Amino acid sequence: MLSSRGTVTAPAPIPLRSVPADDACPFVALPRPFASIPREEWQRLHALTPAATPFSRWTFHRAWWDGYGGSAHEQYLAVVARDDPERLRGIVPLMHRHEVEATDSLTASTLRHGPGAPLTGVPPTAKAVFFAASYHADYATVLSAPDDLPGVARAAVATLADPPDPGHGSEPWEIVDLRRLRADDPATAALASAFRAVVDDAGWCFLREREDVCPTVELPEGADWDGFLAALGKKERHEVRRKLRRAEAAGEVRLAFVADPAAAVDGFIALHQARWGADGLFPDSEGGRRSRRFLESLAALEGPGGALEIGFVTVGGRRVAAVAGFDDGTTISYYNAGGDPAARDLSPGVLAVSLYLQAALARGRRAFDFLRGQEPYKYEWGARDVPVDRLLVWRTVGQGPDGGGDGR
Repeated sequence: MLSSRGTVTAPAPIPLRSVPADDACPFVALPRPFASIPREEWQRLHALTPAATPFSRWTFHRAWWDGYGGSAHEQYLAVVARDDPERLRGIVPLMHRHEVEATDSLTASTLRHGPGAPLTGVPPTAKAVFFAASYHADYATVLSAPDDLPGVARAAVATLADPPDPGHGSEPWEIVDLRRLRADDPATAALASAFRAVVDDAGWCFLREREDVCPTVELPEGADWDGFLAALGKKERHEVRRKLRRAEAAGEVRLAFVADPAAAVDGFIALHQARWGADGLFPDSEGGRRSRRFLESLAALEGPGGALEIGFVTVGGRRVAAVAGFDDGTTISYYNAGGDPAARDLSPGVLAVSLYLQAALARGRRAFDFLRGQEPYKYEWGARDVPVDRLLVWRTVGQGPDGGGDGR
């Protein structure tokens, strides 16, 4: 049910209706601690998943639990075939927590979303199931080979329909709130189909709605920097060239990536905080310390040659900006940045994007993903929106909400 403020109201408790076992599904999903899933098996399935991104890497999940583990509880599902239980066929990375934990109200993370139509709200006391690590990831998905994906999704939903797992407490979930799903990710359609197949028998309601967008620049194959600039609007092209010339007049302009990202964490944080201050990720607070632990762990786990890269923009040898991103061999994901406010006259933000884009072109990458958020500067570089969806399921009697989402 939807309240006048757009919040799914908590209905009176109802018995959980049993859902018949899906005997036609060849797979079964088993709750497993994250640490029990072998890293090599995780990496194998990641490589088989077309929609997998750096946010689905084992390293990202391990680092998230290292930094933010006190704010949620693991609920990973390892999916195996009924006739071959030794071989992992899928991973559905889940966690659960109350929307706002009573013990975490001052430092609780929130799931940021785009400024478009308001998302369907849920009560702050609701026990919710999310994709693991999705509070700080821009994409989430199910790890599975394409042919196995429909069965993996059905097995996951069947497990969610079971009574509560004693290992996760006696209280059943009230909300399944799966965010960060690309609209064109096959996992989005597979999960939506699996939920729709059981909602009537389970006494659930289901909603699919647009959560956010990730503005992304498609990089033409074989294009160089001049060719890329030629595709921008006249005003944007002129501004980029003008700002680059002004910086070059002050000294050599370079973007250099540190071979071992762990060695660059302190420098990156210093420039990030110089730019963002109290609004940054790393203030002197418990939340800031969690963010630092996460980045330190991620950098150490990725190590030299990993997907994470941290670099510094210098002008005449002076550091003016820092960038952190992921390179998966096809796409550069522009994760975060910082800059020296004292170098504002050198336009450190424009320099950082310009030089990172030049690096992407030189490497032959096909896309530069600015990730979530509709900041105007992203579109000045020719970005186009990649839609990101949310799947929301809640326990109730009767029909779903009247005005949220498109019900796809």
